[in-house]
Amino acid sequence: MSFALWSLLMASLLPLLWAVLAKAGAPYDNRQPRAVLAKASGHRLRANWAQQNAWEALTPWVAAVLVAQLMGVSPMTMDVAALIFIAARLAHGVFYITDRPTLRSLAWLLGFAAMVSLYIAAARAAG
Repeated sequence: MSFALWSLLMASLLPLLWAVLAKAGAPYDNRQPRAVLAKASGHRLRANWAQQNAWEALTPWVAAVLVAQLMGVSPMTMDVAALIFIAARLAHGVFYITDRPTLRSLAWLLGFAAMVSLYIAAARAAG
């Protein structure tokens, strides 16, 4: 299986990673699991925001990979885009949590460009 297809699983796990960091060490009530994050501040709040953004980025990424796959985009093109996307999304979360907004925005833009590149490659492959 190609790295691009594995990236679907990786991108699906990123929100969970940020959620763990948001909740780590905080008081937890399984009856009201969102209440802890509603009161979060500092790095926990930013980790929760990173989690939310990672969920938002997941759907367009999955669609881009599947469209590229269906249209016969070369595996190398897909894998390079996937590597860039996953690295950018990891960096995005780290920059979010460590409160580096400019770097976070640049990482977001890089991940977005990787996703768009797959749609462009799919359009070219369609002829």
